[in-house]
Amino acid sequence: MLLLRIFFIMALCTLSMPYAAGQTHNAIVADSTSRLPLPCASVFDCKGNVIGVCSSNGKMPYVPTNCYPITIRYLGFKDKVVPATSSDTIFLQEHYTELSEIVVESSQTKVLHMLGYLREYSTLTTYTDTIFLFREKMVDYMLTPNKKMRFKGWNTPRILKCKSYYRFTNASGLDSVSDNCNHHFSWSDWIGIVSSPKMNPKLRKVELGSDTIRGKYSPTETWTRNDYRVNVDVNVLADTTSRKWVPNLSTFFQNHLDFECFKVKFSYNNVVGDSISPLNLTGYSFNIESNGRGHNMFMFNRINEPFFVSTYAEAYIVDKEYITVKEAKKWDKLNPNDHKIEIYEPMEAPELQPTILALIDRVNSIDKDEVRLNYPIDRRFAGNKRENRNFTIGNRLLFMLKQLTGISLIKSHKSMDKRMKDFRKELNTENERNRKDQ
Repeated sequence: MLLLRIFFIMALCTLSMPYAAGQTHNAIVADSTSRLPLPCASVFDCKGNVIGVCSSNGKMPYVPTNCYPITIRYLGFKDKVVPATSSDTIFLQEHYTELSEIVVESSQTKVLHMLGYLREYSTLTTYTDTIFLFREKMVDYMLTPNKKMRFKGWNTPRILKCKSYYRFTNASGLDSVSDNCNHHFSWSDWIGIVSSPKMNPKLRKVELGSDTIRGKYSPTETWTRNDYRVNVDVNVLADTTSRKWVPNLSTFFQNHLDFECFKVKFSYNNVVGDSISPLNLTGYSFNIESNGRGHNMFMFNRINEPFFVSTYAEAYIVDKEYITVKEAKKWDKLNPNDHKIEIYEPMEAPELQPTILALIDRVNSIDKDEVRLNYPIDRRFAGNKRENRNFTIGNRLLFMLKQLTGISLIKSHKSMDKRMKDFRKELNTENERNRKDQ
């Protein structure tokens, strides 16, 4: 009898555990209008960090108790804040995006110029340190109708204006902030616009529906349609054919970079017919998690130390127009530093979370002049101290000949290489000392 009671109590505890941690890990995220599941929605914890992605059928990942309240985000829909307890289905309300109509004035206006707002959350983690990055930027794209045109354009986001906010945290929990970092670990510059993908045949003649295309191991594309609006969620790792949605990263796949998660979402509007045009694009988002072990993709401060990178980003198309090749070349030569380009946040972009706003305030309050004056100078990179010398005519001629033959430049490079080797040696020694102290 006693054993039966113990078993009964243990069973009750087991059943109550999911509810103690919140019911959302079993919930389904769905469209409030169509009631269709929303695949690959992103889940943020109470501190603004991405902690998971929903499955292809909209099922929520497991969320620890200390992460609540969580925020569920899906491009084209309003954010939903979920408390510790919730129903079995979490409905998101669609946020309509309407761009101005594009008028093609003549056959000469063949190049499509698109202006976008991009927001990203990236994290680089080692066994001891963490770098968190929130960045927002204005970008543009220049798309040409075919490869035969001499002007190539670009389908990845070109940065026109950028603001970055970094937070550095060590193993003891101590942190500092900055608007600059020497380590480039973001993926947001590599994901761009795909030119005219084919519309899913099963959704061409329906107003409301969804279809899932399976890859070699798991679902690779999930298409949802609601009237003229179409969303495509792609699991790039499910099949090699899915890489057509991220053509600019083909080199990284060839180098066998270890991706643990790679999901991309594209949102289109005013879709009619069998194909989808970049004109229909309203925005895209992506979740990428990569393991940098054994690869030189990112250069971090410790040699041969494993590190992990995750990036979640959203790109919103805010304006688009057809222009001539001559106008496109002028845009190509544009130097953003010579123009007062500001960041314009679109209305459909969700409000920033309190932790992100706090990080922005900390970075903006930095007294850069005081930091620069208090920063110790490494004189090995400041050049050697020059002494006053009385050059004779012979010395001047010899100096000129050395410059003409490149001998002076060779000596300068050798000197710089020596200083760099000394610096790296000192850095490695310091890292080894830190490991032993830990």
